[in-house]
Amino acid sequence: MGVEVGAQAARSRALAVLRIRSRALAVALLPAAVAVVLLVGGSTGHITGGSWPVTRWIVTVLAALVLLAAAGIALVVARARPAVSPTVPIAEASAPDLYRLVRDLADRLDVPPPSAIALTPDCDSWLEDRTHPAHGPPPPEHRDEIAGARGVGGGAGRSRRAPAAPVLVIGSPFLWWMRVGELRAVLAPVVAGTGPSAHPDIAAARRFVRGLDAAVAVTSEPARGPLVRTVLAGVGWVTRLLLRSCRGHAAEMERGVAAAAAERAQAVDYGLRIVAQEQVGLAYAGWDRLLTRVALPAWRMGRWPSRLDAGVVAALTELSRRDRLAEGFASRLGERPACDLLEEPGSVDEAASLLAARLFHGGPAEPGPDWAPVDWQEYPDEVVDRTWRTEAARLHRVLDALGVRHPTDPTQPDQGGPTLARVLDHLTAPATDDAGLSIDRREAYEERGTGVRLNEAEEEVGEDGEPVLGSERTAALAAGLSTELAREEAAAPAVASGPSGGAEQPGPDWSFWDDGMLPLFPLQPPRSGRELLADHVTAMVCCAAMDTAGAAPGLDWLDGPALLVDGVRAADLGPRILTLVEEGDPEPLRDWLRHLGVRPEKPVRLV
Repeated sequence: MGVEVGAQAARSRALAVLRIRSRALAVALLPAAVAVVLLVGGSTGHITGGSWPVTRWIVTVLAALVLLAAAGIALVVARARPAVSPTVPIAEASAPDLYRLVRDLADRLDVPPPSAIALTPDCDSWLEDRTHPAHGPPPPEHRDEIAGARGVGGGAGRSRRAPAAPVLVIGSPFLWWMRVGELRAVLAPVVAGTGPSAHPDIAAARRFVRGLDAAVAVTSEPARGPLVRTVLAGVGWVTRLLLRSCRGHAAEMERGVAAAAAERAQAVDYGLRIVAQEQVGLAYAGWDRLLTRVALPAWRMGRWPSRLDAGVVAALTELSRRDRLAEGFASRLGERPACDLLEEPGSVDEAASLLAARLFHGGPAEPGPDWAPVDWQEYPDEVVDRTWRTEAARLHRVLDALGVRHPTDPTQPDQGGPTLARVLDHLTAPATDDAGLSIDRREAYEERGTGVRLNEAEEEVGEDGEPVLGSERTAALAAGLSTELAREEAAAPAVASGPSGGAEQPGPDWSFWDDGMLPLFPLQPPRSGRELLADHVTAMVCCAAMDTAGAAPGLDWLDGPALLVDGVRAADLGPRILTLVEEGDPEPLRDWLRHLGVRPEKPVRLV
């Protein structure tokens, strides 16, 4: 009963959308209809004399202009390519068990099966229509349709007339974290949505709304000539008006479709779905933490972890060991994971990981010398160690540019090298009129185009207007780091675009989307000067600990790069760094260094 109610509501809203389309067509044809009446009346002698001949020609010209404008708008709406989510397409030959699971699920729900399956590097699943002609129909021999695998008969003409079912997009973290039964329960309400999608009215309404949305995007693109801008402005005004008129009905239509699909899926694995929804939330938390804490540092170094989905399992397993609420989740690992439904899960994970780097960071579309994959075993040496030494080198370059002198104490050996003592002395020395900087070096630094000034501490102010950082020289150092990092990013090579890999390897379908707005989903806003300074001082401390106290770089699945001392993570370093940076108090950090046996006066190895 609930299925019928939801479907009926969706169909009624779809009809409302189609009525708006019909009214727009009627408005476009109305001047032409009046012109026809006047022309016929004049030719038969019924409408003659007076001002009727002039009126007839005015209305005829107006009708021609309106028809021409309507044809142009209809052409833009018809040819505009609707937005398509970037995904990794999964051929049936590479995942026969996954296609079989979805096909059986569609049979149980008594709905048409999806036309294909694709993966997205996100914790979500949905149906996506890719039948628009602008997307280009795939050749018959490459069509990975579940329905086609069933051997459904029909000639070529019939297959062209039959509307294709939407594509099932599955979040890749679900395949690695969820068990097979849990994945089936999560996909049940999604697959059930193919039933309402097959209704002609709902399908037509969706095509109309998607066309309007795509046309608005086309008219919003920068045009070259004034004539083109004027024409597109008119088309944009009409399409936006129609889209606003359809918005409420389209939203209600989709709610009805979702309600009907959810009600239909109640009969499939209802009890297991409750448990599976808990796994959805857990997978989302682990995926978000893995991207922001683990993947992002690697992306910034020009390396991309090639097994992100496998890392989700490691991160959530670590969480199950730390959190008593997650104790029961570890027992699930003995069951069959959903990634076993893929023939080559490693290749699929690599393709999804590359797509994630593209979407969330804006990395290149293909691996290269400056954009190489990295395995989890190599992460500490290839990412953590390189990140720390690169940031430490940048810190000393900025100190050199600001004219900060090296320690002059003759009792300190190896003075003049890149030492931690130089950083600590600069951040904690008493303020002077020139903040301890060489005026000549400061001016030379400004002439290089950095524009760093001593009063840039005003960029980091609290509610009372006072600098947040410990001193004016600390703020100047933070500003110098921000400018130096911006210069390095500006000098980096442009992001490459285009297809990746060979035809035999699974990979993202780059042809469906544009590279102009990368990253599409940035993980974090640009770091502030205080955050940059804290990160660089932390890197310098870690380099000193590795070179003088036997510490080692490591990876914490939940917190990212970690310093290991005797195999144990040093978790108490962060607050001591912040005390130094924000308050100018070095004593907590010096106590920590003495306890570990770190020698700040010894030079460290930089990249």
